[in-house]
Amino acid sequence: MAGKSSSASAAKPAESSSDHLLNLVWIGAVVYGAAIFLSNAYAIRLQAIQEFGPVIHEFDPYFNWRATQYLYENGAKKFFNWFDHLVWYPLGRPVGTTIYPGMQFTAVWLKRYLIGDRMSLNDVCCYIPAWFGVVASVLVGCIAYEASLPQNTGGSIFAVAFDALRGRYASESSMAGEAQSRFLGLASPAVECALFAMGFMGVVPAHLMRSVGGGYDNESVAVTAMTSTFYLWMRSLRNKEEKSYLFAVLAGLAYFYMVAAWGGYVFVLNLIGVHAAVLVLLGRFSTKVYLSYTLFYVIGTALAIQVPVVGWTPLKSLEQLGPCAVFLGYQVLQYCEVQRKQKKMSRKEAWKFRVQIFVTSLAIVSLLIVVVTPKSYFGPISSRVRGLFVPHTKTGNPLVDSVAEHQAASNQAYWQYLHILCFLAPMGFLMVLFRFGDSVAFLFVYALTAYFFSHKMVRLILLTGPIASALGGIAVGRIVSWSISVLLGEDEEEEESEPVKANGKSDGKSKSEGRKKKAKKVKKDESLAGLAAIRDGFAEASKSKEGKIVKTIAATIMLGSLYMQASTFKTYAWRISASLSNPSIILKGQTREGNIIKVDDYREAYWWLRDNTPEDARIMAWWDYGYQITGIANRTTIADGNTWNHEHIALLGKTLTGPVEEGYSIARHLADYVLIWGGGGGDDLAKSPHLARIANSVYRDHCPGDVTCRAFGFVDRKGTPSPMMEKSFLYALHSHQLKPGVTVDPTKFEHVFRSKYGKVRIYRILGVSQESKKWVVENRECDAGGWFCPGKYPPALQEILSSKKDFAQLEDFNRGDSDEDYQKEYFENLNNPEMARKRAEMKRKELGLDEQVDAKPRVKKTLSDDEKVEIYSTWEDTEDTTLMWKIVTSNAVDDLKRWLEADPGAAWLRSSDGRGPMWWAFESKSQDIVTILMKMGVPHEDKDKNGLSPVDILKE
Repeated sequence: MAGKSSSASAAKPAESSSDHLLNLVWIGAVVYGAAIFLSNAYAIRLQAIQEFGPVIHEFDPYFNWRATQYLYENGAKKFFNWFDHLVWYPLGRPVGTTIYPGMQFTAVWLKRYLIGDRMSLNDVCCYIPAWFGVVASVLVGCIAYEASLPQNTGGSIFAVAFDALRGRYASESSMAGEAQSRFLGLASPAVECALFAMGFMGVVPAHLMRSVGGGYDNESVAVTAMTSTFYLWMRSLRNKEEKSYLFAVLAGLAYFYMVAAWGGYVFVLNLIGVHAAVLVLLGRFSTKVYLSYTLFYVIGTALAIQVPVVGWTPLKSLEQLGPCAVFLGYQVLQYCEVQRKQKKMSRKEAWKFRVQIFVTSLAIVSLLIVVVTPKSYFGPISSRVRGLFVPHTKTGNPLVDSVAEHQAASNQAYWQYLHILCFLAPMGFLMVLFRFGDSVAFLFVYALTAYFFSHKMVRLILLTGPIASALGGIAVGRIVSWSISVLLGEDEEEEESEPVKANGKSDGKSKSEGRKKKAKKVKKDESLAGLAAIRDGFAEASKSKEGKIVKTIAATIMLGSLYMQASTFKTYAWRISASLSNPSIILKGQTREGNIIKVDDYREAYWWLRDNTPEDARIMAWWDYGYQITGIANRTTIADGNTWNHEHIALLGKTLTGPVEEGYSIARHLADYVLIWGGGGGDDLAKSPHLARIANSVYRDHCPGDVTCRAFGFVDRKGTPSPMMEKSFLYALHSHQLKPGVTVDPTKFEHVFRSKYGKVRIYRILGVSQESKKWVVENRECDAGGWFCPGKYPPALQEILSSKKDFAQLEDFNRGDSDEDYQKEYFENLNNPEMARKRAEMKRKELGLDEQVDAKPRVKKTLSDDEKVEIYSTWEDTEDTTLMWKIVTSNAVDDLKRWLEADPGAAWLRSSDGRGPMWWAFESKSQDIVTILMKMGVPHEDKDKNGLSPVDILKE
């Protein structure tokens, strides 16, 4: 026995030494992996800068750049009092109070205090997305670490929910798993999960889309602010740490930075509020949870209202009152808990007391709502947020519906931006359900919420990047950790070793004691005894020789498979990054000879404006390009991407899509030059149907009887313009001397610039009203502070402006007026675009709007018998037969009359089943339509494909 004891004691130092060496190798591999992942995350974001140089991308980033430049040169005080008259002419815009300035202040601070003269301000702005992209990757790793720590993952969502339903709430100790500290207090597999989550976030396209070099947009900084807020919120809930709630103070500060950086702060606030509510439903409310949410909400909201563009909206906007309600509910719930403990209430007494307090509180809140609602205290839900709860293009606002990023996400879009994470993230999601806790519950809520909203709007796939990376990292981290432990034999050692506390010390209990405790726990929760038995059965089977072989083979296959998938994902991410790194203001093209060229037409045009026009020149262009014109050319624009004034954009749309004479009569009072994007693709002509639709939302006579302006657009795939488009101001300037017979009036316009590859054309407006230009400058009205000086439209435009009807959003219940008829027809036309197009064509023909000036009087069209027979004998499903079926079955008699007047042949249409309007009229029992068709000679006794006549259908 002595010898045995001696040999055992002699083996301990060797074992301890080998474990220490293994831990050193482990931590070295982790550090090396982190360095590789982070260097890769940085390098992948610099492709654009390496290829195109430090160039600002897209449209919005040029506004951000210009605002940053103004802040750097003028300081914070002037920045917040900056009223910019170079934009939204003649109205102007108070920039300092309508901007989320967090990114601008960040760039200026970095330039002044860290970088100095080593980089220009422009270069700092170009590199910020890459820098913050790397930081965001680290923070996502921290989120995965927190969600994988043993003390945070001791339960399962099913057990927690089941206990909550029974009114039996789990304690902190029962929700904590056994710690597995390896080195320096770091836990495994939490470190592995963090490492792979960081790696995924570093290259996932859903994050790259807003963090490539040059993409100086709010989201590039906001994602970092968002992930830091999420991590600190989760950290404040760490189990078995008494003072962890203090991290909620830091979470509140991080949230303030998020608010200052991006309007998406509403998502962050609501997500944390929903998580706090879910914890109550799961019976996880405690003093720590109460303190964490209270500190976060109070500090975060108190700081958020200091941001000028936000103000008091956290306490007024319907979009943000949910978290406020949760905060109030937490105060009431905590009061009830304090009273319960002080008065030592029984469970029944406690519930009765809670109900009384909550009913009283609800009555008080309801009374306050009734009092303040008539005073227009509450703000409406914005059309963009409303669009998240209805199908795309049905927000009721044509300006919002015109933005491509607001369309619903498809399965292809998820694969494009998440790739392999489409499979790994659901695996991680399932894992966290069985390794559940307070912090982990946040990932559960985040995953469901992010998927829901991103499915509604493709732009919000950005929000899925962090959660998909975290869940994917958890899945891969746990698989890799288990596989390596199997291959090294560590899993066998863990079964024989003592349980270890979070501080790495032995708890002094034997293996048998641990089993007794485990058995006791299973007996206590008999509802899960079956699952536990199955788990224990698998554990016992894996200890056999065959079981060990199977585990070794499985571990090898999984590691090999993950390595191959990781290589594929990395290659894919770099390829997608290359496409995302295109600055859009500079294009890559290919000549007929196969040479790759860079098309720099847009900057070329802006430089021409900067160098060849007076400093007070006003440039008319569609609002998309406003930021670039002011940012590069430093010239006055009519509108830009801020889109704060729907009516002003509608006036611009009316000018561009209205007849040339009308457009000119407006433009000469507002602009000196007109800039047009051409060259095909997404040029102005392709966008113009949206312009017309927006114009008509305010100027209802723009497209008479056609709220969605279906009469404006292309009539076929060859690009043939409709009569309305062909006569428009925009079409004339776009196609001047490019299409046969299209020229501009030389007494009204002078073609002064065409870019190298024809992407941009610029015209000088002749006969500009200098009187209106002077009047605008002299009639700005400044407030008492002297800096807020909005402009006014010149008197010459009052007649046109008097015909407008201010656009009323569906959700703005504070307005006395409404526009139900417009909204109803708008939705109907979107749901049935073909019918809308037909109605528009017939209405315009009826009013004679598409007739040429010198056109001959219209002659009513008649069909020969041969023509009728040809149409009637053609059985096929077409857009016209579908539309006819909808008109007849909906008994739209007036629509049918207009259509038949314009095209009598429509009465003789037949679908592939041999049926036509007469069959559908009998089937719908529409006597009026039957009468119309009979007068036109359409037979009612002919047979369809199944041998049935219209009369036979009526008999059925």
